[in-house]
Amino acid sequence: MTANAVPPAHPRILAIESSCDDTSVAVIAGTRVLANRVADQRVHAQHGGVVPELASRAHAQHIVPVVDAALREAGVTPAQLDAVAFTQGPGLLGSLLVGSSFAQAWAWAHGLPAIPVHHMHAHVLAHFLGDGPPPTLPFLCLTVSGGHTQIIRVDSPNHMVQLGTTLDDAAGEAFDKLARLLSLPYPGGPVVDRLAAEGDPRAFPFTRPQVAGLDMSFSGLKTQVLQFLQRRLAEDAGFLERHRADLCASVQHTILGILLDKLDRAVAQTGIRTVAIAGGVSANSGLRAQLATRSEAGWTVHIPPLDYCTDNAAMIAMAGALKWADGYVPVLSVAPDPRLPF
Repeated sequence: MTANAVPPAHPRILAIESSCDDTSVAVIAGTRVLANRVADQRVHAQHGGVVPELASRAHAQHIVPVVDAALREAGVTPAQLDAVAFTQGPGLLGSLLVGSSFAQAWAWAHGLPAIPVHHMHAHVLAHFLGDGPPPTLPFLCLTVSGGHTQIIRVDSPNHMVQLGTTLDDAAGEAFDKLARLLSLPYPGGPVVDRLAAEGDPRAFPFTRPQVAGLDMSFSGLKTQVLQFLQRRLAEDAGFLERHRADLCASVQHTILGILLDKLDRAVAQTGIRTVAIAGGVSANSGLRAQLATRSEAGWTVHIPPLDYCTDNAAMIAMAGALKWADGYVPVLSVAPDPRLPF
């Protein structure tokens, strides 16, 4: 393997993200995104959630054409690249196997170093993409996605501390499960967000769980809403149809209330007033609006562009570049880890 041991100042990196159901390939030069392609897998909608076996098969089908498309869009040849970054974990094992195996084999074939990346670190480091200044260190980051919900203190790009996490469901998972109870299509989070704008967030008050410290819980809310719907529908079969927007608004208000209450506490406890959000749920319009109001209280708020909220390879490339610059020495082979520790 003829890979460079020392990264250049502004490396050109091809990255592959395959942790769940989207096959994404990006090319960056320094912090500038030259291409960020995503092939989604709509087949899962008919099943109401991601089917792991279907996801891994689709990755195998999509990965070569998406790599080719990203390189064409970036106007870069393999010989002009400096490294390949890929998602090591966490995620679905079959999906990770396809992406990590292809990325490392492709890197080896082109004499490039391969850099494994932690998926959740990459969500945080998406804030380092682009021309604008990244958040001032240290900063707090609320990462909210379908698989994870965490409050993280970011001391440097390669040193992060988890201050709080969910004890059960992630916030994005809660959105999707509650959407299913409301007879909404998958993925439910964006649909709940859209309908919530039409409803009254205080129409149906749901109780927030009392969890110590900065940890969170969302599974009890699902049970609470289920039992509430069962009672109301037993009395009135048309209740859901008439009140769906109000239910969406009330559910979203409760989930965001849990998240923001813990984030407020984290700011108070740490004294860190530079705050960012990341992950798929950071695309939620209600969360973005409520965070924007915190700037009036003296917070410096960083909200990522929508393209970098959901799973994407540009964030993997940025995380890989920062890890390499920090002294990571590439090795020949790294195994994917679906439960990669934070």
